[in-house]
Amino acid sequence: MKNTDEKQHLSILQKIAHRAMLERGLVPEFSVQALAELDEIHGPATLTEESTRDLTNLLWCSIDNDDSLDLDQLTVAEAMTSGAVKVLVAIADVDALVKKQSAIDDHARQNTTSVYTAGKIFSMLPERLSTNLTSLNYHEDRLAIVIETVISNVGEMQSSDIYRALVRNHAKLAYNSVASWLEGKEPMPEAVSVVPGLEENLLIQDRIAQQLKGLRHKHGALDLQTLEARPILAGNEIQDLRVDERSRAKELIEDFMIAANGATARYLHRKKVPSLRRMVRSPKRWKKIVEMAAQHNSQLPVEPDSKALANFLAARKAADPLRFPDLSLSVIKLLGPGEYVVEFPEETAPGHFGLAVKDYTHSTAPNRRFPDLATQRILKAALDLSPMPYSRDDLIELARHCTEKENDANKVERLVAKSAAAMLLSSRIGDKFDAMCTGSADKGTWVRIFHPPVEGRLLYGHEGIDVGDRLRVQLIHTDIEKGYIDFKKIHYKKEEKVNEK
Repeated sequence: MKNTDEKQHLSILQKIAHRAMLERGLVPEFSVQALAELDEIHGPATLTEESTRDLTNLLWCSIDNDDSLDLDQLTVAEAMTSGAVKVLVAIADVDALVKKQSAIDDHARQNTTSVYTAGKIFSMLPERLSTNLTSLNYHEDRLAIVIETVISNVGEMQSSDIYRALVRNHAKLAYNSVASWLEGKEPMPEAVSVVPGLEENLLIQDRIAQQLKGLRHKHGALDLQTLEARPILAGNEIQDLRVDERSRAKELIEDFMIAANGATARYLHRKKVPSLRRMVRSPKRWKKIVEMAAQHNSQLPVEPDSKALANFLAARKAADPLRFPDLSLSVIKLLGPGEYVVEFPEETAPGHFGLAVKDYTHSTAPNRRFPDLATQRILKAALDLSPMPYSRDDLIELARHCTEKENDANKVERLVAKSAAAMLLSSRIGDKFDAMCTGSADKGTWVRIFHPPVEGRLLYGHEGIDVGDRLRVQLIHTDIEKGYIDFKKIHYKKEEKVNEK
């Protein structure tokens, strides 16, 4: 890579991302027709349904990444005299402005998701919608679908309800600052302190979220932790990769969204209408997971068992927290990808092995995921007792298409992330690293080095290497345009420090 290019990392990554989108059948730009429709949308959706409740006075708040502008959900909690807690999750009513089969909807249906790359975010919806008119922005009144759940003091869901409401975001909060406060590391964020009653409300939310999490893990939910690295930019130049850490605030939102998605799936089942379900099947490569556990002196059952796997993962996390993300990544690869399926009223769809839940859909992010927008339309039809927006065949094809395009989007994101990593490593050809095998198939063997947290292909010495194996590698080649990072296996030497951190 030429020196003149080193200051243009961002523009190079944008071009790579644009090309990769097209190669995967994803549309990087909005059509003229979609932009013309956007020009005709002059403001947020207004109240039209008499059944819509005015809940703007509740202490709604958003918690998201520091730089997030597409706010899909708000949360609030209400302690009840019984000791239970009512948790309300408000989901942006995106369908109120994005009409089915419009040009904007056609674009969203084609891509099915926003694509987040190091070079550029390719939003599923035009940013004027997703970050403004359909976003649950601070101090703005917005239409929403509210998913209400009543949670017992041990984390059990006692009841649920779904209805339309008008809501207002009283505090736009960020994961990092909220987590630091909840974990006792930093003072309360100012945005919390200026809203009377919000501190107490967030503490209630945190307590209930932890109880929900605890109960899910008792049922066999997997605690998996991976190293998702984000490029750190200085102007247009990438200087480092920083790992996104799990936190108490992220867990709060995650657990509430899991509960809301489960409540939505069960509501649609009760209404005897079809629904898009999100599932992770029972793992086909369970035998290899059993072998990995045996390498750590743990025994798993012969048949897939999420509770047993959850217990093994918890034990490994406690025993070796520094290496746990690498073990998690290996398990994720062996579990296989998630997919969308359709559950019809007369059927029972498979559950989600990783979350240890039977009923699960995607409904909480309609600004950035099309399955959530489609589910919102189905949900509104069920609420209004109106005809279903999608036929049986439409839903089957939609589930297949969303699964395919999600995989395509993931590949684009991974490619651009690898291109960013290749930029960092291009000057380190010949360096040696500790690594773990993260993928092994006919098409190739993949390893992840520990720092920077980068995955690449093992070109030489891959014979007999399988997922979860530890090895020593040497960087032999990078290709920024193609996102190639290539290694060869080498032997440990006594004088080498093999426990890099």
